[in-house]
Amino acid sequence: CCFEPFISSNPITSFNPVPRYPNIDKTSFISQFSSVIGDVTIRNNVYVAPNVSIRADEGTPFYIGSNTNLQDGVILHGLLNRRVVAGDKSYSIYIGNEVSIAHRALVHGPCFIGDKVFVGFNAIVYNAIVGKGSFISYNAVVTNGVRIPPNRFVPPGAQIDTQAKADALSPVPNDSKEFAYEVQRVNQEFPASYHLLFGKNRCSCGLAHD
Repeated sequence: CCFEPFISSNPITSFNPVPRYPNIDKTSFISQFSSVIGDVTIRNNVYVAPNVSIRADEGTPFYIGSNTNLQDGVILHGLLNRRVVAGDKSYSIYIGNEVSIAHRALVHGPCFIGDKVFVGFNAIVYNAIVGKGSFISYNAVVTNGVRIPPNRFVPPGAQIDTQAKADALSPVPNDSKEFAYEVQRVNQEFPASYHLLFGKNRCSCGLAHD
């Protein structure tokens, strides 16, 4: 009857011979049916919805900043030995604070996603750097080593695979800013609310009981 999330160290392999267990802040909430594997840091008040895969068994490590939300069906994975630099460390995937990654999006390392970025439904971000406050619309693809400047809008279905395309992007329109803000507002309430929902009544199998 176990419906708790699967949280585990990475398997021992020739390319990752040291098992490293996720470091998850106690205020964050990892939903049932989701996986967090390997050297993954999850900061405070992060919401991970059901059926999310955070798999640092090849590319590693991952970092997920405060107040970020990963919605249903999101996948995080990375390529071996391909990293981005954030501060004084390198990461396979770095996701900043107050980021929203919407349903069924794929974020594949090497990848840097700055603070307050919105990644839309079914979008793909792979081998890219996305600047603070940018908005990636549904079904868009950002790849091929591009750097999206801060506060830029990637239109629905766009394929941003050259730096020229990235540099030509327009600023985020006000309605998209408001949408991203509202998504953040809603999702920042979920970690505490779900902890209360399961909390003391949560048994070892992850189910709530009367």
